[in-house]
This record gives sequence, structure tokens and C-alpha cells, in this order.
Amino acid sequence: MIARTLGPRLLALARRFPAVTVTGPRQSGKTTLCRAAFPDKPYVSLEAPDVRRYAIEDPRGFLGDHRDGAILDEVQRAPEILAYLQPMLDERRGFGRFILTGSANLSLLQSVSQSLAGRTALLTLLPLGLEEIRRSSHPLDDFFAVLWRGGYPAIFDRGLDPGDWFPSYVGTYVERDVRQILNVGDLLAFQGFLRLCAGRSAQLLNLSALGADAGVTHPTARAWLSVLETSFVAFRLPPFHANVTTRLVKTPKLHFYDSGLLCALLGIRSPDHLREHPLRGAVFETWVVSEVLKARVHRGLPPALSFFRDRKGAEVDLILEADRDLVAVETKSARTVVSDFFAGFDALAGAARSGRRTPALRRVLVYGGDRREERTGATVLPWSMIDRFDWAAGRPGRGR
Repeated sequence: MIARTLGPRLLALARRFPAVTVTGPRQSGKTTLCRAAFPDKPYVSLEAPDVRRYAIEDPRGFLGDHRDGAILDEVQRAPEILAYLQPMLDERRGFGRFILTGSANLSLLQSVSQSLAGRTALLTLLPLGLEEIRRSSHPLDDFFAVLWRGGYPAIFDRGLDPGDWFPSYVGTYVERDVRQILNVGDLLAFQGFLRLCAGRSAQLLNLSALGADAGVTHPTARAWLSVLETSFVAFRLPPFHANVTTRLVKTPKLHFYDSGLLCALLGIRSPDHLREHPLRGAVFETWVVSEVLKARVHRGLPPALSFFRDRKGAEVDLILEADRDLVAVETKSARTVVSDFFAGFDALAGAARSGRRTPALRRVLVYGGDRREERTGATVLPWSMIDRFDWAAGRPGRGR
């Protein structure tokens, strides 16, 4: 098992809350992490039909069998039990009695917020980040192999070929999770929609155009996108706003949580194929955004991420708000740095100055090369050192 960055945070919160809820995409390693962190707790999977039926039909009896606590896996499959869990937690004080996991973000969080508000801590476990992959035996010397492989633990733990694993994952996801979350009648149309979304990763999200290309209405496209967000496949990165007078775009960007899944949906068959692919830059941008996101949520921090783009097209791919200041991140998959890569930073600085407060602006260029540089006003960070930057605090970290 690869040691997960979220592990210490999970253990710490279990010492302060009666329950801890861990959400994240299917196959991100939630069960493995929780069972390793709490080896003495009984493990119960609500995926099993007989167990789920018992929990739904006799929730008091089911929870009575585990009064001392347990790991309840895929709890969104029987959300009714959360209302019965609440009085159990109130009647018998204690910390870390129940560890809950679930793969459906929105539906699970709604159930948790209604039944266990104040009684459970919430954490998110995403696929492996680069710092976690370093702890495995897989080499990190090939830039395109890292992006193409992605971060799902099964690929590393079992040495699976991403070209074999991802089609099965997508098929299982579409057949099971999509049907559970939303009654999608035409699964083939939804699969087409999913691949169209992949082709728009790292782009401004235009739901009307996306729906038209997929042959569905705007409301259907919006509902289907919510499925991708609910099941931790894709997410919307909001545009940057800071009470500025400069005209900025108000449309979010679309990103995928995992670059390997993104490559699979784009039909990218190998690292060499990615190297020559026209969407190479978009895949790299999505990978960088997801790496920063993982570095924060795996430490229990809010994402606090956005992007900048003005009406003239000046853009910065990622903005991190840290201690009321800003970390601006530009991504370039090229191996050579040129002066044009820094143009967006100046536009952002000008926009930020037009607000009520002028925040400090730290500039970071993450690129496909291998040299780290401290240029005037900017840090040039090679892709392989993205985990050497302290994204929790928003400043250079170890390995400078």
C-alpha cells in the first residue's frame, strides 16, 4: 500500500469527532486507507446486496450490531441509516467510533449535512498525487508517462496497464454510478457526452455548445455535468474575482480530477501518443491544477483555487488564495521557457491592483522541462518538482 498524505489528517480528526466521513471517486483508495488506519474496527461494505438490504430494512438492528463502531463503506448506498446513527453518536460520547466512506459526493454530503452536522468531519481522497507516487516503485523520469498513467492506486499497486484498466473503469462507472446518481436513459449518449467533456478540459465551459454537440438539451447537459461532478470525475474551476473593476470573464473552466482518465477518454493510447497530441497542453494544465488541488484537500484544506482571464484574453491558468495573498500559476508543457510565458502575470497584477486591496502576488511557472530557476519576480518550476512547492502555505517548500 502506498502511504497516503490524507492519513495523518484522518487519524487526527478521528480523535476530535465522533465520526469521520471520507468521500472521493470510486477506486481512489478510500477503503484501503480507512482499513489501514483503523485495523481494529469491523469493516462493513454496503455494496453487498444482503448487507445493504439489512441496513435499509432494519437500520436500528444493523447499527445495533456495531454499537462500538465500524468502518461503513459506500454509505451513500444506504443513506437512511445516517438518521439512525445520529442518536447513537449523541447517546454515547466518544471520538472516532464510525468511519464512513462514499463515492457519490453531492448525495452523500446532503445526507451527512442533514443527519450528522457537527458530528462528523469531512475529508476527500482523490487519486494519488505526485508526492504519493514517489513513495511507490514506479519511476518518475518520463514526463508524458506520468501524465498518461494518472494516479488511480490500482494501476500502481497491481502494476496494471492503464490502457487495459481505464476502459473497464469507465464502463463500470457509466453502468453503475451514473444509473445510481441519475436516471440516464441513453448510456451511449452519456458516454459521448463524457468524451466531449474530455475534449474541453482546461477550456471555458459552454454548456449550450456542449449540449448541442452531444445532441442533448441545455438542461440535460447541465444535469449530466452534475453527475460528473457528483462522482468526482470532473469539476468546475471558478473564475477569479476580487472586487476588481477590470472586466473579467465569468465563465468557469472545466477540468478532470485525473489526467490518466482524461487521456483514456481522449483516446490517447501511449505516452508517445500524448507527446504529439494536439491537446497535450490542456492535459498538462489539468494535471497541474489537479496536483495543486490534491496537495490541499489531502491535507484537509479548502481548495481556494480559481483562474484569471480578462476580456482581452490575458490568462493565468490557476490562482491560489493563501493568507489573503495570491499565488499565480501558469502552465506550459514545453521543455523550454520563453518570455511570452510570463505575460499573463502582468495582466493579473494590474487587475488585482484595481481592487480595494493590493495583495502580494507570487508568480510560478510550471513547465515540462527539468530546470528550476528563480527569475526576477517568478519561480520557474519543472513538472517533476511540483510536489516540492508548499501549496498548503503558497510558498516554495522543500527541495529548493
